[in-house]
Amino acid sequence: MSNKEKVISLLDSIPDYKMGYVLAFIQGLTIDEEADDAFCMKLYQDYLNDPEHGETVSFEEALKECGVSLGEL
Repeated sequence: MSNKEKVISLLDSIPDYKMGYVLAFIQGLTIDEEADDAFCMKLYQDYLNDPEHGETVSFEEALKECGVSLGEL
């Protein structure tokens, strides 16, 4: 029996509530590392080039922007 066949047969013994963990793990194994690194680098460059980069917002301002008041917390 191949390793792939063993894994497939073991899936039947995993409870449904744990299948999300298995799925996440397997998806992680299939990720293209170079594409993921390029995506992360693009996000980082976008962040650095953002005209608002480095500006800070107070906690109260952030709550107001999100439409939340301190009384709701």
